[in-house]
Amino acid sequence: MTNTTGKIFRVTSFGTSHGKALGAVIDGCPANLELSEEDIQIELNKRRPGTSAITTSRQEADKVEILSGIFEGKTDGTPIAGLVYNTNQKSKDYSPLKDTPRPGHGDYCWIEKYGNYNYNGGGRGSGRVTIGHVIGGAIAKKLLSQFNIKVISHVVQIGDIMAHSTDINILEENISKNPVRCGDLEAAKAMEDLILEKKSEGDSIGGIVETIAVGVPAGLGEPVFGKLDGDLAKILMEIGAVKGVEIGLGFDVATASASEINDEFYYDEFGEVETKTNSSGGILGGMSNSMPIVSRIAVKPTPSISKVQQTINLKEHENASMEIKGRHDPCICPRVTAVAESATAIVLADHMIRSGFIHPSNIEKSLYKP
Repeated sequence: MTNTTGKIFRVTSFGTSHGKALGAVIDGCPANLELSEEDIQIELNKRRPGTSAITTSRQEADKVEILSGIFEGKTDGTPIAGLVYNTNQKSKDYSPLKDTPRPGHGDYCWIEKYGNYNYNGGGRGSGRVTIGHVIGGAIAKKLLSQFNIKVISHVVQIGDIMAHSTDINILEENISKNPVRCGDLEAAKAMEDLILEKKSEGDSIGGIVETIAVGVPAGLGEPVFGKLDGDLAKILMEIGAVKGVEIGLGFDVATASASEINDEFYYDEFGEVETKTNSSGGILGGMSNSMPIVSRIAVKPTPSISKVQQTINLKEHENASMEIKGRHDPCICPRVTAVAESATAIVLADHMIRSGFIHPSNIEKSLYKP
């Protein structure tokens, strides 16, 4: 089973939804980065459950504990281990699911592949394992911030309700003002109402999350294998419940002509190279071009719903029906924003080191100055 992502800046996640703890080990972070538990806690709080009526009612503090890799308030170049204890598991809710795989979940595939499947809360396949993503992403975001690179994720669509485009500075302010984490406050209220409506029906709803990275220099990524958009697409697609990834215009390029979507270059007033548009989402030929990197992920509805669904009983070899109990998000999108930010930051931090913008051993030796 593969549990590590990255080539130089590497994140290995561990733990299960109902186990003793979850966390991550981050290897390849250069020394002399100021880092505290609070830096990581800020990011974990964005994906923490039980924070509003539109999230699962599972109450977890998700308090992080750093076990290694920090000396006198700074990274020392050794592996950084972060741990979060589970404190509010209710495994008895899942005992009826031992032999009846849940529709929309990976239960059946896990059973077929491994034979020994921890079905409590989805085990290692639970969305709760993204705690490891966020611990790694928090460190990546702190590293990137030293070079004026910022990563922001927000909800742009829930069901058929779409948000209007918002200036990135207003966006960052607005997403903290509503539980949906949408930059359009009017749309956010309609999205919240729709999520609560689905919740009252025992159902769930999906949506789209957009991630924007600004301040990224030109030259991250490789022209053939190791393309920046390829690595971004991979890590974003590996987030549970994500069924589609777009970079820039994404699938809309299929209906456009080149004259409409080619990003034309020009020199700005400071002599810097920019493009008049950003159809490519900040990536051309597999490499960053210094424009904002824009990606979107399609997030499916939470498959755990209280409506009666049809399945099979593997022990009795017969068809069956099920009604899933337990505590589940009626929409995953608001909490996925923190995971998408983290995933994007992990890839960017890895490529910043791989491309020579960040010194691999000591950030104070980095030659890149934005």
